[in-house]
Amino acid sequence: MFCLSLEPNHYDFIKKLDYIPVGLGEKYFKESWFSDKSGTNISKKNKHYGEYTYHYWLWKNYLDQLDEGWIGFCQYRKFWSLNTQDSKNITFNNLTSKVLKDIPNNLQGFDSILGEPMYVNQWKVMKFLKKGFKIVLKRPNLLINKKKRNLNFHFDLMHGENNLKKAIDLLDENNKKNFSDFVNQEVCFNPHNMFICKSKEILKKYYEDLFPWLERCEKIFGFDNLIGFGKIRMYGFLAERFMSYWFKKNTKYTVMPIIFYDIRNDLNHL
Repeated sequence: MFCLSLEPNHYDFIKKLDYIPVGLGEKYFKESWFSDKSGTNISKKNKHYGEYTYHYWLWKNYLDQLDEGWIGFCQYRKFWSLNTQDSKNITFNNLTSKVLKDIPNNLQGFDSILGEPMYVNQWKVMKFLKKGFKIVLKRPNLLINKKKRNLNFHFDLMHGENNLKKAIDLLDENNKKNFSDFVNQEVCFNPHNMFICKSKEILKKYYEDLFPWLERCEKIFGFDNLIGFGKIRMYGFLAERFMSYWFKKNTKYTVMPIIFYDIRNDLNHL
């Protein structure tokens, strides 16, 4: 389990979880950390790619060295758990007992594990109007028909109108139509760019579909004009939607709860 962090002082706690610490961002991380800055890398794009600068590094530099077996990814404020947890009951002292330690036997028959789905069509009407008044004005039936509030509509609201469509047009023929159908039919996705897969072979195939596509997307979106949180991390948000589609299409998957506790609340004040 790789645990990604932006803070060098998280190392001991991540090791206590028996996870592998991965340092991202501009701060200095000691050599004991895994990082996205050595070898063949796109670390300079971290602001726009988020977690995926590490995935790229793993793909290009270290994937073949991984042992066979389950490979997972979590973050300093989002963790896997076998059971749904009320955030009010999670503390720094009990977090270790709540996070995933091993893949249980009843999940061994699956190829991948995704986070429990996030439904994008459940917002109250006022939130849709606030986020995308012009889009809703063009398609007023969205306020009545929840099925019309699909992933494509949600991406238009949050990350720029027609940006997802423009990106999908750049996909390889094997994925273009299927992914387009997915975002126009589904009203939920598996969030946070977190997943666990059973083998490095699966991971390699995912990366081989994902990264050439994102690189082509750079030619139309670039970096300089990506303003505001919804667009600055454009490539991370594209990957998040593609991740849900790809693992559902290509693997036998199940879902698992993701629990939230930001360890910066405790460690950054020490």
